Amino acid sequence: MERNKFLRSSQAVLDSVDDQLRKSNPPEVQETYQRLCAQGYSDQDARQLIGAAVANESFMILVHHDVFDLARYVATLRNLPRLPLSHA
Repeated sequence: MERNKFLRSSQAVLDSVDDQLRKSNPPEVQETYQRLCAQGYSDQDARQLIGAAVANESFMILVHHDVFDLARYVATLRNLPRLPLSHA
């Protein structure tokens, strides 16, 4: 059961990435995707790295009861492929 929850959550994150890429909103997502692909990351790997930024921002919202912070999200995108550290 827990594995199914994880898979659904992972798919929701990737769906969010795909939606942001399709709409180019915020535009930094498209820029990050193109930069990562130019650095040799595959489509899937680039999307998963961006997904880590989405998950990090979601973590801040859900666990720390923070509000969505575009500047923090963009900073996380710009630091990829370095993954964000946990803010636990």
